[in-house]
Amino acid sequence: MKSPTPNSSFTVSKIYCSLFGHSYKLSKKVTHHIKEYTCAHCGEQVTTNSKGKLEIMTPKLKEINEAIAYVHAKKLKRAEG
Repeated sequence: MKSPTPNSSFTVSKIYCSLFGHSYKLSKKVTHHIKEYTCAHCGEQVTTNSKGKLEIMTPKLKEINEAIAYVHAKKLKRAEG
């Protein structure tokens, strides 16, 4: 009889973060107001929402941030010349 394998999402780093909190590092600056952060311990990704609060990164938010970054870069390029 096989013993159940532990869940891969259960790691020491996640335990550390649940006890002491995440240690977010800036991973991408989308615009001046929107940034993406990644936890240095567990790798959880978050982004700032419209109110400036951190929100867990979802595929939909990632897609929105990519679109905003594209428009923002285009706007900056147009302003330069």
